[in-house]
Amino acid sequence: MKLLSTAILAILAALPSFATAQIELKLGHVGEPGSLLSAAAEEFAKNANAKLAGKAKVVVYGSSQLGSDKEMLQKMKLGTVDMVEPSTVMGSVSDIYGVFEMPYLVKDRKHMQRIEKELYWSKFEPELAKKGYKTLAIWENGYRHITNNKRPINKPADLAGIKLRVPNSKWRVNMFKAYGANPSPMKFSEVFTALQTGVMDGQENPLSQIVSGKFYEVQKYLSLTGHVYSPAYLIVSAKHFAKLPADVQKILDETAKETQAFVYAKAAKDDEALLEKMKTTDIKINVADKDAFIAASKPIYDEFAGEVPLGKEVIERAIALGKQ
Repeated sequence: MKLLSTAILAILAALPSFATAQIELKLGHVGEPGSLLSAAAEEFAKNANAKLAGKAKVVVYGSSQLGSDKEMLQKMKLGTVDMVEPSTVMGSVSDIYGVFEMPYLVKDRKHMQRIEKELYWSKFEPELAKKGYKTLAIWENGYRHITNNKRPINKPADLAGIKLRVPNSKWRVNMFKAYGANPSPMKFSEVFTALQTGVMDGQENPLSQIVSGKFYEVQKYLSLTGHVYSPAYLIVSAKHFAKLPADVQKILDETAKETQAFVYAKAAKDDEALLEKMKTTDIKINVADKDAFIAASKPIYDEFAGEVPLGKEVIERAIALGKQ
């Protein structure tokens, strides 16, 4: 009887801690410390956790600790990852996201906000919902530029034969093939070694990823092409997110959207600071002929508009919003 009473007391003693067990929400991304992806995730987690006040806790796992973007999106459906901050890979989730692969489409962040307000939630989000995902907010990865070890890239012809690492995106691959490069998708976590060993001649990324990834240590040339503006997204599994307490959902959703202002302000400020940092390295910097790249981009627009449902409509409206 004494042993039974002791066992019951032990069980009862454990109940309060079980009842108040904190929900841990894993947020994964591929960015290195110092990247915009990392800064956005950390800012969101800090503010969300303050509001959650112990009801739940967002824990950030950067540097591909939880896998590649594609792997994390799959894990999220299984419930082993709660939130992911992907960028280009979204084009492999739903074709409509290839709009953001169209070169020189997004003029600036105000243009992106108009695209978000008028097109994203009405055209993109329903397509994402069909895949079982939900967007909490639109953040940023940045304007992309090219680094390589062969030559400065001034015009598309300069890319001829260059082995270029690109993200896992059909449209990014097609774009660089049209420019004459030899593009190959590769996980971000593998890029530095591929550049260092010569498996790849170059890569393309926003300055925040180039600097935080220390690609300037293994690359000779940085060409400021600004060929694509890459949004980043805070994505959750619609099914698993719906299982969270309603107040927790509300805090996460609102804080995610509030974080956009921080991200855009930091991105704008960092663009200048990161370029100045690159000027202190041994890498040679040139400004590309954007008009030449724009002229060479028409085939990829035509291909996308003809192949992807809603593609033509969304591209035309996005371009129109850039003229406002």
